[in-house]
Amino acid sequence: MRNDLQRAPGPGDIVRAGLCIGCGACAGLAAPGQAEMGFDEDGLLRPRADPDWMASGPPGFTSICPFSPRAADEDRIAAREFPRAPRHAASVGRYESAWVGHAAEGDFRLRGSSGGLVSWVACELLDKGLVDAVVHVVPCEQPRQEGRFFAYRISRSVGEVREGAQSRYHPIELSEVLRVIAREPGGYAVVGIPCFIKAVQLLRRNDPVYRERIVHTLGLFCGHMKSAAFTESLAVQIGVPIDQVQAVEYRHKAEGRPANWYSTRMRLQDGSPRTGDWWHMADGDWGAGFFMAPACNFCDDVVAETADVSFGDAWVEPHSSDWRGTNVMLVRSPVIGGLVERALAEGRLALEEVDDRYVADTQAAGLRQRREGLAWRLARRRGLVPRKRVPPDAAAPDPARRRIYAMRQAISRWSHRMFRIARASGRPWIYLRWARASAALYHALAYHRGRLGRLVAWIESR
Repeated sequence: MRNDLQRAPGPGDIVRAGLCIGCGACAGLAAPGQAEMGFDEDGLLRPRADPDWMASGPPGFTSICPFSPRAADEDRIAAREFPRAPRHAASVGRYESAWVGHAAEGDFRLRGSSGGLVSWVACELLDKGLVDAVVHVVPCEQPRQEGRFFAYRISRSVGEVREGAQSRYHPIELSEVLRVIAREPGGYAVVGIPCFIKAVQLLRRNDPVYRERIVHTLGLFCGHMKSAAFTESLAVQIGVPIDQVQAVEYRHKAEGRPANWYSTRMRLQDGSPRTGDWWHMADGDWGAGFFMAPACNFCDDVVAETADVSFGDAWVEPHSSDWRGTNVMLVRSPVIGGLVERALAEGRLALEEVDDRYVADTQAAGLRQRREGLAWRLARRRGLVPRKRVPPDAAAPDPARRRIYAMRQAISRWSHRMFRIARASGRPWIYLRWARASAALYHALAYHRGRLGRLVAWIESR
């Protein structure tokens, strides 16, 4: 395993190596008209520019790309940002306090995908004058014209912030909002998944303007990023053409229905709704890795370790069965810790303090994929290798786990290819039959389901 490039890698090298997550940090630093972000054939966002720029990127590119082999890792970033955090665990990084619960005031909880804490903290920062604006993801009003269903926006009122509630399993990027932050003074809070928050922290470390203006970061726990093809596949299986879809709700809440029983609702251009349950979808098992961005195979941060505060779903009982949704939250910033403590005393939050082991239990599958699975993938990696805190180890997982990791990686790679073939031929059944067969094999390997699963279990017991 080695890095083939002797020179500093540029954006083009990161893209070709399958390490670009499409965050847009590099394009956001480009001169006007020099670079932009666009979708590739797999529905993943990538920088676009002339060959010279793609070879080198903006000044300091290798220090700001979250998957660059020369960028600081999460431990180094967190040590700088949260030097006084009293607790530390390999699973979740540094933190001051950990909580499970939900927002108790208003309808934050009902409007969010989980317990409503992300929107609550963002609104609290704005309401208390601790920031002037919140940078977050909202639905696009005209998805056909804009070429995407969701995008980052800068919101300056509580009402605008609340329009960004709920999870978005669709590619987004930061380039345009980074340009606005550079132009317009003020204090900003940025909401994002772990790799995006890492990119923001690297920008703050390398540019005093971003250091001054981005004053808070709110991280979202992440299993992996999906390509835009995932949304198109859901539309196909719900029975509507993607060009007729006006809005997407990936996790529709329904009373009496467990929070982990995902249901997607799409609103068509004529206003009518269409709904489909994930467990009926050929690619509805998140853990199987359908349409996963390749860079996600080389990430070791599940819980946004570099964010001031980060949020996830409490995927343990009794919370996973509560249809209203429940968050786990890791606080690293004393300022946000103070907001939480005061709101808890006032009855505006319903929280119970927990420890890092509890949080890790809620994210056990993701942490196994990003620790044991990553060690195995790094040992097999050739070419550019991002700086990771997990050492390569081809022997770490047992043979059964290695088969699961290999199957997951194959599904993430081939789902894009098979969907392209199905779309180009106008025969969606090509992808759907492949996806159902792949999911059945994955379930046999991972859960010993079905007759094939029983055979796998018998072979493994010999």
